[in-house]
Amino acid sequence: MDSPDDDDLVDVDLYDDDGFPEFGNNQAPSAVAVRAAARGKGPVPETGLATRRQLRAMGLSPGGHDPVARLICRGGNRWAWLYRVDLAVPKRTPTLAQEMALDRAMAARQTCPTCRIRYYACLPLRTQGQCEPCDKGYEPSPDTVMTYPEPTAHGLAA
Repeated sequence: MDSPDDDDLVDVDLYDDDGFPEFGNNQAPSAVAVRAAARGKGPVPETGLATRRQLRAMGLSPGGHDPVARLICRGGNRWAWLYRVDLAVPKRTPTLAQEMALDRAMAARQTCPTCRIRYYACLPLRTQGQCEPCDKGYEPSPDTVMTYPEPTAHGLAA
């Protein structure tokens, strides 16, 4: 007991390499409750860890906080950051101007420059330069085309 080796005690820290704790699938704290809340099948838990996508599905964002752990996916090659749910804040709602800018950008990606028809899906404009019906020469399917109601005349009596 009086040997010099006994005096040199070493404090062992599991994360002394400045790494993050790593969790496997469903091993993080409150993982099952977070997954259910992200799928809309349960309330948002007050504590636990969640990925950015899970936070976004629950209507939250990390709020500028750094990740606290890593989720290792099956196979061990892919991983995701985990954030604390109790530090998350509600995600911001976009302003009307931001929504209009996003709609204009999506309209540019969904509108064929040849026939000027807007589709629900983005078009292969870089490769084909036009929509599939214009490229192949057939009529577009009605369920793929955005239709807008006809403007109605005002019904005022005066």
